Amino acid sequence: MNYQQILDEIYKEAKVFKGQGELASYIPELARVDPLKYGIHLATIEGAEFAVGDSQEPFSIQSISKVLSLALVLPLIGEMLWERVGVEPSGNPFNSIVQLEYENGIPRNPFLNAGALVMADILISRFDDPKREFLQFVRRLAGNETIQYDEEVAASEKATGYVNASLINMMKSYGNINNEIDSVLDFYYHQCSIAMSCQDLARAFLVFADEGCIYGEDTRILKKAQVKRINALMQTCGFYDEAGEFSFRVGLPGKSGVGGGIVAVHPKCYSVAVWSPKLNKKGNSVLGMKTLELLTTKSGTSIF
Repeated sequence: MNYQQILDEIYKEAKVFKGQGELASYIPELARVDPLKYGIHLATIEGAEFAVGDSQEPFSIQSISKVLSLALVLPLIGEMLWERVGVEPSGNPFNSIVQLEYENGIPRNPFLNAGALVMADILISRFDDPKREFLQFVRRLAGNETIQYDEEVAASEKATGYVNASLINMMKSYGNINNEIDSVLDFYYHQCSIAMSCQDLARAFLVFADEGCIYGEDTRILKKAQVKRINALMQTCGFYDEAGEFSFRVGLPGKSGVGGGIVAVHPKCYSVAVWSPKLNKKGNSVLGMKTLELLTTKSGTSIF
């Protein structure tokens, strides 16, 4: 498969979508990003890498980080996680509080804001310095020791995080949060603020393409069954109430973030990351969605 030729073709064809969508202005720091940035990076499990555009420029990965926190939490507590977080698609916005109340403080899945807050609570209970542990974990997955939290983005999210505060207070009232609310929120905002490039993300997500093996290491950190479950959740819940559209058009497990990033994996083949900051009304990158649709169309590869 000539992936470089395919990425070059996509980069030229998809540019017509650059003007569509809006920046995530409800987080002030994200509203300052250059809206015309566009990068793609694809990494295969054999070690080959292909890239085009702004693929090495770091950006705030936002909700993509929820997959990485799930990968850290699941080996720690195993199936007990599903007593506190569900595995069903939501059909609602990622920060919906209505559904959470109906379901007695149990988030529908780990990729909703409420679900990620529960996972943050678990990590705080398990580690003396969860921010350090999570950052080291992400660096190891990506093979990049320079990855950092973006403190300005974290502060921006904290200053406007009223809905997240409502979600965690509701879960606390139902007994589904064990630690101090401010500590959990602080960790969550830092988790989402991590700055990674498309290259970093593609390499980090190889762990989900290669049955739990870390990029650049001969080490398996996730059981095959755990990878299967994480990929299944990405397929059904990775794009909030647009997960069906992504499955229909792209046909790969994946996860988006309101920083404009999207990562997808083809199990036993490759992982691919795209960054374009302008979002559609569902909070997913317009150009990113189109890029991955073109990738699976031109390569003839999907899980279906």
